[in-house]
Amino acid sequence: MRCLIVADLHYSLPQYDWLVAEAAKYDLVIIAGDHLDLSAPVDGRAQIVVIGKYLELLRARTRVITCSGNHDLDSRDGDGEKTARWISALNSHGVPADGQSVTLADTLISICPWWDGPLAQKRLADQLARDAAERKPSWVWVHHAPAADSPVSWSGSRFSGDTTLLDLIRTHQPDLVFSGHIHQSPFTKAGSWIDRIGKTWVFNVGQHLGVPPAHIVYDSALREVVWFSMAGIQAHTLKLAADEAITRPLPRLPQPPGWFMAPNQAPVPNPVQNPSSAD
Repeated sequence: MRCLIVADLHYSLPQYDWLVAEAAKYDLVIIAGDHLDLSAPVDGRAQIVVIGKYLELLRARTRVITCSGNHDLDSRDGDGEKTARWISALNSHGVPADGQSVTLADTLISICPWWDGPLAQKRLADQLARDAAERKPSWVWVHHAPAADSPVSWSGSRFSGDTTLLDLIRTHQPDLVFSGHIHQSPFTKAGSWIDRIGKTWVFNVGQHLGVPPAHIVYDSALREVVWFSMAGIQAHTLKLAADEAITRPLPRLPQPPGWFMAPNQAPVPNPVQNPSSAD
């Protein structure tokens, strides 16, 4: 399975156009939150309509899943905590989103909502505990904020990641966690787009203006990952021994690795909703 991962597009329509044009080359497109731009002059309700159309275009070309980010919150739930109701509604329109889990071949993907308060935080913990009981050979999380105390959450002056996510990673040790949120982390001297916490590989796609957006391509069969951005191309093989550290800085490549240039493998089966998914 070959996956294309982006985050923090923030209503950049040229970047969405690029994503739609590229989508058919991949078995799965993952958008790790922050579709909307709170600082844009376009009303948030209008942004939601436009992004919904783009998601329809993406879904017509390949599988797509997404989680909410802090810019996507549009209402409050029954407990008064902020929520991205429009993202949750995507679940009934064929786009797995917040609180859901899907199985693709031998991979379980847990889609984590942005949590605003203790009750939503507990629901997230409960969701991941349920998914742990249904764990497949590969377990992937999509969570907008990156883990705390990792280069993937380094802002340039401090770690700005999610301590709850860090605790959950240490508890469950998923295989991979795809995030965004801290735009500059991959571009700062002490930051990175990739790190490992125990046995878990964690990623922050990063964000910059222009086309194409910063993005990650992951090949699950080869266990290879490549990052494309305005800073160049970097790649890594996810096969280090448990006690082996990542050598930093990762080298910049003059061109994508050979496996990326090779034709994609056979598509994976259609996603099957996991019976442990949250309501």
